[in-house]
Amino acid sequence: MDVLDLNQALQELEKLDALQSQIVELRYFGGLSIPEISEVTGVSESTVKREWIVAKTWIRRRLLEGKIKL
Repeated sequence: MDVLDLNQALQELEKLDALQSQIVELRYFGGLSIPEISEVTGVSESTVKREWIVAKTWIRRRLLEGKIKL
């Protein structure tokens, strides 16, 4: 995975959904658990889980699109 592509995808996600972007950063780069992210963000664990799944899917698709365009 290209770090620059990941960074660009995260920036795009942040524009679309700041909470999802924050969750990805806390989970992927910060190594926080779902309960820890829930505490930091002030949203329920179920919301964190749901947003984490959606954000991961979006980023994967975005990165795959980037690879296909090349």
